[in-house]
Amino acid sequence: MLLELRDLSVSYGKAVALEQVSMHIAEGEFVAVLGPNGAGKTTLLKAISRAQASTGTLNFRGQSLQGVPAHQVVGQGICHCPEGRRLFPELTVLKNLMLGAYLRNDKAAVAADLDKVYGLFPILKERGPQIVSTLSGGQQQMVAIGRALMGKPSLLLLDEPSVGIAHRLKIEIFDAIKRIQQGGTAILMAEQDAQSALRIADRVYVLEHGHVGREGTAAALSQDDYIRQAYLGVS
Repeated sequence: MLLELRDLSVSYGKAVALEQVSMHIAEGEFVAVLGPNGAGKTTLLKAISRAQASTGTLNFRGQSLQGVPAHQVVGQGICHCPEGRRLFPELTVLKNLMLGAYLRNDKAAVAADLDKVYGLFPILKERGPQIVSTLSGGQQQMVAIGRALMGKPSLLLLDEPSVGIAHRLKIEIFDAIKRIQQGGTAILMAEQDAQSALRIADRVYVLEHGHVGREGTAAALSQDDYIRQAYLGVS
């Protein structure tokens, strides 16, 4: 098993954000986490990348991540593309991308991975010298995903990659995310666009009020009456 969570909990003071969440991700699997605002999706990804303290079992390839600092988690193969992109706005597209490889010293492999990012998002090669703050929201999201890929992850954490993006670019980005998985990278994606997530994920967990309310294959949950009514708007 690539990633295993058992009874993972996170609190902000007296407020409980996650309570005894259990889930797993296999090598190369695409898992989506659905849920409304405030359900705990962002907190979950932060706990996995160790940007947020948690209790419970959190194992990556059989080794505990509890107590491991965030930069070491990146070095072990977990890269986090956060909500809101968190780019360096006054740096160029290329410099933002290369910052994702700051822990690596395999220059030839880094160059090859940069070419892979350009293969996924050709516009980024064209925009390489451009200041990233001048890009559209969709293009900035491409940079954020590309930066995470430059860390050469075995597990890519994506937090709301479709927020604030034009429909045409959203389709392009989701298609690229599926191609990333097809290239062998496991993906855990928190997303509110249930229809898109169910289209491309292998399995889905539904977080509600810090708990896992439902889980199953994307195919099965897309036919679940509750999911269809609450998340797909189908009665």
